[in-house]
Amino acid sequence: MKTISIDIETYSSVDLTKAGVYRYAESPDFEILLFAYAIDGGEVKVIDVARGEHIPKEIIEALTDERIHKYAFNAQFERVCLSRFLGYPVGEYLNPDSWFCTMVWAATLGFPLSLEKVGAVLGLEKQKLTTGKELIRYFCKPCEATIANGGRTRNYPRHALDKWEDFKAYNKRDVETEMQIQGRLSAFPVSDTEWENYHLDQSINDYGIALDMDFVEHAISCDAVTTTNKTERAKALTGIDNPNSAQQLKAWLVEQGQTVDSLSKADVARLLKDATGNVEEILKLRQELAKSSVKKYIAMRTVVNTDSRARGLIQFYGAARTGRFSGRNIQVQNLPQNHLDDLPKARELVRHDNYSAIEDTYGNIPNVLSELIRTAFVPKDGHRFIVSDFSAIEARVLAWYAGENWRIEVFEKGGDIYCASASQMFGIPVEKNGVNGHLRQKGKIAELALGYGGSVGALKAMGAVAMGIPEGELKGLVTAWRGANPMITKFWWAVDRAVKYTVSTKQPYSCYGLTFSYEKGILFISLPSGRRLAYVRPRMGINGFGSDCVTYEGVGATKKWERLESYGPKFVENIVQATARDILVEAMQRLYKLGFNITMHVHDEVVLEVPKGVSNVKECCQIMSINPEWAVGLPLNADGYECEFYKKE
Repeated sequence: MKTISIDIETYSSVDLTKAGVYRYAESPDFEILLFAYAIDGGEVKVIDVARGEHIPKEIIEALTDERIHKYAFNAQFERVCLSRFLGYPVGEYLNPDSWFCTMVWAATLGFPLSLEKVGAVLGLEKQKLTTGKELIRYFCKPCEATIANGGRTRNYPRHALDKWEDFKAYNKRDVETEMQIQGRLSAFPVSDTEWENYHLDQSINDYGIALDMDFVEHAISCDAVTTTNKTERAKALTGIDNPNSAQQLKAWLVEQGQTVDSLSKADVARLLKDATGNVEEILKLRQELAKSSVKKYIAMRTVVNTDSRARGLIQFYGAARTGRFSGRNIQVQNLPQNHLDDLPKARELVRHDNYSAIEDTYGNIPNVLSELIRTAFVPKDGHRFIVSDFSAIEARVLAWYAGENWRIEVFEKGGDIYCASASQMFGIPVEKNGVNGHLRQKGKIAELALGYGGSVGALKAMGAVAMGIPEGELKGLVTAWRGANPMITKFWWAVDRAVKYTVSTKQPYSCYGLTFSYEKGILFISLPSGRRLAYVRPRMGINGFGSDCVTYEGVGATKKWERLESYGPKFVENIVQATARDILVEAMQRLYKLGFNITMHVHDEVVLEVPKGVSNVKECCQIMSINPEWAVGLPLNADGYECEFYKKE
């Protein structure tokens, strides 16, 4: 036996979609119902565990044999569930190093993170059976007790033997589909390096991060009390039954002489500019009641394991176009920032339910709870966090690729890129809080909005007008930034020409350390790291402006598989973000091999759980700042700090 392909069907009363697999498998009523497998690509066999069949001894042994490669679609699910089945305690799981994920394999080639969708896109002969969702709902989740079903809260095989046979067929078909996907993708194997990165990701997810659950529970309670009080105040002011109803509140505002199209965040802020009296107070209450801060705390309660650690928060290759990571469950990739002066004091006020002191000190309880979300992540006893992140990583990578030397010099000397950009744009010295310091804001907004071909619309989306920059100046900012960065603009259009050439001719093309190639219906962009970005079924098309463009198939903004269009600066954005991702994983590999416990990472930031008195911030930042061998000349730098709870400095 060299390989084994696996798919399991399970039962748990925990909602997998909300809690994640680690919490799901920890439920006392968790069990494996069916175990389907195939050895070395052979016949698929189904073990009916729920009805007393036993998984063969050789298969059980294979699960822990590091020499045998285990394959599954979303292999994390099988690995974590089987760890529970084998009796592993909470916090210990099957070693991921001999597990390989067909979902990740598909993602490296730009395909969806769904077995059903991958099968459909590839046009497989044996696709995932569409009956699965109903069968999973019937056998794998609790059911509602009714008179008709005798008041039971769970369906067993004996309650519908015909459905059970269909379920076994469904389980078997999943393995067949997975193996077909492997066969179709075999021409494009995942590199050993990328599998090592996947295994590191799984180890990080297994390790997890501790949560201060006492604080979390008090935060939830605090939000509930505050919401009740503010809702009652809104009722008293308006006389309406449900102040949270947009329809009822709009009608009340119209009665007060307001012109109201919607109650979106932007519209409420607009109305507040001129509001007075009760209208002003109601709109402020609306803003506060709309705060979603408590949702993160509830997610923490839902996800946390019995050892007070949250696991499975990071999705490897969550962004198929770049290979970047995405968030799961608590969604750590979009945590609110914190700006409170005294975070420990604010935490203690929440922990002691001192609502009046919170309002007296900070004014707005929902905002306080929102800013304290990060602080719910804590190191285990005897440890502290060291947080280290790359400084302006995308701007540095973009300048490095393009050869925009003045920018590289700024980064090498530790300069302020926003001041330097404004100085380059306007041809005069700009110093933060100094000479021409008012121009720094324009340099900053230009830097944030224009690096990937953005124009006036990008500046507006980034909040330029809201920051006080007159709309009439925006076009000039675009022109000034592009004029100050001629090598970057040249890079955009060189990539645009390279992609069009390769898609049109099916011939390879190289420039800027990148190689563009077309193989078996996929456009590849090979990065200096050796990893390749993939664009499925590319072809030439016409964009909305009537110009030639490249289109390809992928998951769009609607989460559906569709044809997308792109152009040079957008491909450059993918290239730069993918390269930044590769730099991050190399840094994490170095840290991991040196014995550091990576408890979480967010964007370009790594959170380490370090014993007190061991290591220091400077050492970790130095390790992060080591250039990969393939990135000679890249002005890489990392900053960091240590903390007793997670926060943003």
